[in-house]
Formats: sequence, C-alpha cells, structure tokens
Amino acid sequence: MWSGRFREPLDAEFEAWQRSIVFDWQLLEEEVAASKAHASALAAAGIVTLDELAQLRAALDAVAADHASEEGKAQVRDHAVAEDIHHYVELALTERLGALALKLHTGRSRNEQIATDLRLYVRKQIALTVEALAQWALALVEKAKAAGDGVMPSYTHLQRAEPVLIAHWLQAYAQMLVRDIGRLQDCAARLNYCPLGSGAVAGATLKLDRWIAARELGFTAPTANSMDATSDRDFVLEYLQALTFVGLHASRFAEEITLFATAEFGFVQLPEAFSTGSSAMPQKKNPDLTELVRAKVGRIYGAAAAVTLQVKGLPLSYNKDMQETQEPTFAVRGTAQMVGLLARFTAALEFSTERMHEAAETGYLNAMAAATYLVHKGVPFRKAHEKIGNAVRFALERRVELGGLTLDELREFGEEFGPDFYDAVTLEATLDCHDVIGGTARARVREALAIAEERIRAVLELTSAQEAVHAGA
Repeated sequence: MWSGRFREPLDAEFEAWQRSIVFDWQLLEEEVAASKAHASALAAAGIVTLDELAQLRAALDAVAADHASEEGKAQVRDHAVAEDIHHYVELALTERLGALALKLHTGRSRNEQIATDLRLYVRKQIALTVEALAQWALALVEKAKAAGDGVMPSYTHLQRAEPVLIAHWLQAYAQMLVRDIGRLQDCAARLNYCPLGSGAVAGATLKLDRWIAARELGFTAPTANSMDATSDRDFVLEYLQALTFVGLHASRFAEEITLFATAEFGFVQLPEAFSTGSSAMPQKKNPDLTELVRAKVGRIYGAAAAVTLQVKGLPLSYNKDMQETQEPTFAVRGTAQMVGLLARFTAALEFSTERMHEAAETGYLNAMAAATYLVHKGVPFRKAHEKIGNAVRFALERRVELGGLTLDELREFGEEFGPDFYDAVTLEATLDCHDVIGGTARARVREALAIAEERIRAVLELTSAQEAVHAGA
C-alpha cells in the first residue's frame, strides 16, 4: 500500500508481528458498510460514475456475503497477504472489479476507516448489551412480581439487618441494570458521529459531502475536527468503563446467589440447566454460572485498564499504538451473551420462601421498627435505640424474640410500652413502617415494580426502533 516510498521490503518477522488482520477481521461487516457509504460520497463528488457506484456497492455486498460463515471468517483472519481488514477488503474487491476497486480509496485514509469501523462496532455491541440488560432487568421484575409478599432478611456487614420483601431485593439489582443501560446509552450518543471525510489527519483532499456517509451509516452528524476524529478512542474507553459497571453488578448478584444457594443459607435452589456436578462427589450441584460471572469482571476491567494505558500521553493525531485498543474491545464481546444467560438463569431460579420467611422472623430484625414505635410515643430516637437495645439483650438471655417478652418485662425498659407494641413489631408491620419512596413497604414495592417494568419495556421498545433505523441505514 505504500511501496512507492520504500526500496526495501519489510523484515518478514516484523511484517507478521505488526499485522492486525488476525484480530480486526471482526470488523469486516463494519468495513464493508463504511466503504459503501464512502463510495456514495465519491459518486456525489463525481469521482465515480453511478454505474461504477453500483458495481462497487454490489461487490462490497458480495465480499460480506462470502465471509458470513465461520469458514469465511477464518479465510479473512488467516489471509497470507492482507495487513489489516481495510487491505483485505481492497484485495477482495480488486479480484472482482480490477482497477475500479482502486478508486475506492480516493479521498480516504485508513486512519479514518478504523475510527469509523470501531464506532460502528461499539455502537452495535452497545445495542446488544442494552437489550440483554433490559431482558435481565425484566426477568428480575417478573421474578419479583411472582415473589409477591415473600419476605427475606436484608443484610449489612453480612449480618441480618431488617426484613424486606424478596421483590425489594430483586428490584435493587434491576435498578443497577437501569443505571448500566443509561451509561451505555450515553456512550452511544456521544460516539455517534462519523469520522469519514477526516482523511489521514487534516481532512479529505476532495470536497466530499460528509453528510452523505454520516446519514447512510446512521450517525448523528460528521465529526467536528479531523485530528480529533482520527485519534479519538474515548468512545472505546467509555464503552469499556461502562461495561465494568455491568460486570461489577453482575458479579455482586452472582456472589449473593452463590452464598444463598449454600446449605448454610438455603434460600435459593440453583437451576440444574445452569449448574454442574462434581467428578468426585456425587451429591454436588455447583454454581458454575455464577462463579464464572463473578470472574468475568476481571476480563472487562482489564480491558478498560489496558486501553487507558495505551492512549495516555499519545500526541495528536493517529499513532500505531491505537491498533492495540482493538483487541481489548473484542475481548469483551461476550458481555451481552453473559447478561443474556443471567436473564434466563434468573427466570429459572427458585426461592425457598419458607426458609427465607423463617430467617426474616428471627434474630430481632424488627428492632428498628420497635425503636420507631417508641419514637411515635414521644421518645427521642437515641433513647429509643438504647431502650430497645436493652430489651434485645434481655430477650437474648431468655431466648425469645422481642414479641415474646411480656408487657411487664418490656416496661422494665420504659413506661411507654403498651399493648399496641405487639402489633407494631409483627413482620407485616415491620415491612410497612418503611412507607417511603424506595422503601420495602408492600404498597411501595408494588408501585416501584410497576414503574420499573414500564421503564424497562420502554428501553426494549427503543432498542427495537433503533435496530430498525440502523438496519435501514
């Protein structure tokens, strides 16, 4: 591609070492789409005729079709000559069209090509991940609705804290996923500008209408600065950082399910379709899916850290270092699949509701509600906290719950205790005293579920609409 300037061939080992076709073959679909859009811009500028445009676009579609299979993809990856995906497509076009294929690179640089291809790739991966996150969030909401008024302990410091609805716990994860969706959507909006027409660094040398390619590829607009466009990998890093949050939240869910599935908790029955056994111990059912999910965050975080170090301190504009940002981006392409598996896993989960209910009724989880009872009797909270703490210690010595203490025993800790205390510390009352937005009161949880479901379904509808727009582009 640059042989006119050089007299000596590349060192054979260096030539093989620096080739990116071994990983950027994954951008074939994006390279074809961007090349078709550039061809349209060339036709509008009078560089190629309408007949030549038709030939170029048809040949590009044929290249994509020829390599849609796994065998075809391997053919691209293992090509003996092509340096990168751009070179490969040019060679494939030349085989079909001869000299006409060489016109396609007019007014274009590989610097803008890779910047465009990567944006298209990341945009597609974001759409896949957002849809998978919405499906998982919907599975959590559906599971929460099915749980009804089922109760479980909540934990702080891994110690039982207060009773909550199972639905409330599940919704906590749904809220995390809604935030993850928002971060990815923000990233998609920021990256959705088209570098084509930026040239190598200073802009195309032909007076191309950059809006033609931008519109055809479904971008919001052309990029505003050619130097920034060809050297920008912010969108890659932002995408990977957003996926880090997805991995973190998936890992937290996986950790809790792994704990809750142990005999010591016994809250969850692992779906057999997502579990394995032991080759040595016949009784085992191991949480392989959740353990692997827990580990995936390392891969994702590692990719984000790698790109951070690769682009820091790079002078403007394009540098070969940027080639190294591609492999970390490809390395996390399994995130959407992982989230999709979590959606199906969640739908198949079974809760041991009786065990969870029993755990929520023992261990003085109504102590906060008991202190609140005293607050309503006019006792300052700090004093109420102390009185209930003393009552808990007394109940511990007698091996009863707070509701098991007699009224006379309770009045040893304060005259404010009355017969209505027992109604105030039932499991239902303990739940419903958290009657605030975001609280675990039963009515509040039902309201929150309806709002969450509406929001998640709106995301799925938007994703479908965007897919249709990009497909049309």
